[in-house]
Amino acid sequence: MSETTFEVRIPRALLQFGLDQREIEHRLTEWLVLSLFTDGHISSGKAARLLNMSRVEFLALLRTRGLAYINYTPNELAEELATVDQLNGPTRA
Repeated sequence: MSETTFEVRIPRALLQFGLDQREIEHRLTEWLVLSLFTDGHISSGKAARLLNMSRVEFLALLRTRGLAYINYTPNELAEELATVDQLNGPTRA
């Protein structure tokens, strides 16, 4: 994968947490990819490729970071639940 170099300024105080340049680059890349994914700009497959991991590993990363893989709107969620109810058929009392 080709790369581009950016100069990024970070507060010096962040270095007290023991992060080196490589770790900072990794975390910034991960944050940017997660941000693009959660904003709906890229798919989970594309996100995984950008982070050099499998899609399953990316989904695990989302879980680790407390991010939802699927983010339904209230109407979408209601529609999904109605579909599940239809598929399950009538309930018995």
